[in-house]
Amino acid sequence: MFGQTYYHSLIRKYVILVGTLFNDIHITRQDKDGNQTALIKVPITYAPKDKMMARVMMDLGIDRPTATVPLPMMSFEMTDVRYDSDRKLLTVGRSAVKSTDNNKLKYQYNPVPYIFGFRLYIYVKNAEDGTKIVEQILPYFTPDFTVSVTLIPELAARLEVPIVMNSIYQEDTYEGDFRERRAIVWTLDFTVKGQIYG
Repeated sequence: MFGQTYYHSLIRKYVILVGTLFNDIHITRQDKDGNQTALIKVPITYAPKDKMMARVMMDLGIDRPTATVPLPMMSFEMTDVRYDSDRKLLTVGRSAVKSTDNNKLKYQYNPVPYIFGFRLYIYVKNAEDGTKIVEQILPYFTPDFTVSVTLIPELAARLEVPIVMNSIYQEDTYEGDFRERRAIVWTLDFTVKGQIYG
């Protein structure tokens, strides 16, 4: 469209950043004496809530000892992208780094600020599993958590990316008779204050 073809895979990197942030959450199970009986890593995948709820509810053999989709689990999705005029920099400003050729410089114009909305879903069978997961996330967001990333390796510049927690709420999807699967869903909304480079 504008005579140049390039792809820095920046939006993909923001999606990976959010997924990586939550991919190492574990919960423990105890017996009646308080001894740890299991350490469970909570899996995470990129998927919308409706798709994951369909997977959770599809197991018709609820009375089997092992369900098709074990809970707890998490999923996340990118919900929106918006321009952030509050963080706009001078358009023609640029940064440069040395090139392998001493007669040339590599340079990059100032990035364009964008806000990326993300939603994290936590699916659990019982309320305590949900609180065990949420309590591992909440202390880090006051209300933001800043991550240092290298978006364009050729420029060797690290960018501080604030991730802001906007809201959190819980819903219980239990309906019907006792054979129906119960799922408690925690929803956490985040804003990633990113930059897009030309």
